[in-house]
Amino acid sequence: MKTIFVDVRTVDEYNLDGHAACSVNYPLDKIENYVDTLLDYDQIILVCRSGNRANIAKSILAQHGLINVENRGEWQNINCN
Repeated sequence: MKTIFVDVRTVDEYNLDGHAACSVNYPLDKIENYVDTLLDYDQIILVCRSGNRANIAKSILAQHGLINVENRGEWQNINCN
């Protein structure tokens, strides 16, 4: 299964506040720009600071037909192993 971990926080938050080493940063305000890239994955795991923005991103991606999306909440909830 091909999985991607997407942190939807801003670039500054991602770079300055820390992030999971296995995650990519696709900020919420640009998430639609990455739909074509995300189509290549079997599972999309979304995270942010609290889960709120990840939930919004999940809704946006669903509008584009992506249903294999999970909101994992806080970025610290990613286990890269």
